[in-house]
Amino acid sequence: MSEGIMIILSSPSGAGKTTLVKLLSERKGFVTSVSHTTRTPRSNEVDGKDYHFISNEKFKKMINNSEFLEFAKVFKNFYGTTKSNIFEELNKGNNVIFDIDWQGTNQIISQKFKNKLLTFFILPPSRKELFKRLSNRDMKDKLIAEERMKQFDKDVLHWKDYNYVIINNELEVCYKQISNYIDCEINQKKITYDKDLIKNHIKKLTS
Repeated sequence: MSEGIMIILSSPSGAGKTTLVKLLSERKGFVTSVSHTTRTPRSNEVDGKDYHFISNEKFKKMINNSEFLEFAKVFKNFYGTTKSNIFEELNKGNNVIFDIDWQGTNQIISQKFKNKLLTFFILPPSRKELFKRLSNRDMKDKLIAEERMKQFDKDVLHWKDYNYVIINNELEVCYKQISNYIDCEINQKKITYDKDLIKNHIKKLTS
C-alpha cells in the first residue's frame, strides 16, 4: 500500500483557506489535520473539530516535549500540528490536508519528509474584498481587520515558497482548480499553470 501525501493550504487571513480545506476533506476524503491553538474559539468553532484549544502553558510544554511537526506564533497566539496523528494517517495510505500559515509550511518543507508534499497559497481577488471578508467576521471592531490588512502585506510575499498559487474569486471555481492540480500531481499528468497571471495579481494586491 502506498503512503499518503501531504497537502498544505495557506493564505493571508481572510482569503478563504479554511472553507477550502473543509471542502477538500469532505469531497475527496482527505484527513484534516486539526491544529492546537492558544487563541480563544470564535462563536461558531468547536473544540476538537476546528482546533484543539489549549492554554499557553500546555502549548509550551508540548514544544518542550517535541510533540509538534510545526508550530508558529500568529497574531499573539500559538498554532501547531502534532506529529503522532499525522504519521499514523500517512502510513495507513490516507492523504492529509493542512490549514497552516507560511511559517508552518516552511518548517514542514525543511524537514524533507519522504511523503509527497503539495503546497497551495490562496489569494483574495482584491484588497477591497479581503477587507470586506475580514470586517464580516465576528470581530468587534475595524481595528482588528486593519491589523490583519497590515499583516497581509507581509504574508503575501511568501507566495513564492509554494507549488501553486490560486486566486479565490469564486469558491467553487477555486476548489475545482485545487482539486484538479492535486489529481494531476497524484496521477503524474502534465499541468498548465500560469505564473505570470499570479505575478500580475500580486502586483495589484500590493500596490
